[in-house]
Amino acid sequence: MMESLKKALFAGIGLAAMSKEKIEEWAKNFAQEAKMAEEEGRKFIDEVLKHAEEAKRNVESQVITFTKNSLEKMGFTTRSEYEELKKRVEELERKIKEKNGQ
Repeated sequence: MMESLKKALFAGIGLAAMSKEKIEEWAKNFAQEAKMAEEEGRKFIDEVLKHAEEAKRNVESQVITFTKNSLEKMGFTTRSEYEELKKRVEELERKIKEKNGQ
């Protein structure tokens, strides 16, 4: 699993790490060098940008999933678990103060 995550991450990082402007610039240059017609070049650029956005979302999703799983395996609590425990402690403190007449 770890190896496939690494491969997917590295495959998407090149495209995902580039800014929209850089991707568009690269695609324009490629289209010009390939001597594509203007409309064909525009379609190519749009397709590259679409795939770049998909790659960014995919990498982000994989990083989030990997991080959550890793933290869970290490025994870290989530923010929601922490907040729930905090509420319970505050409620118990309030009950103890009431019981002691404070």
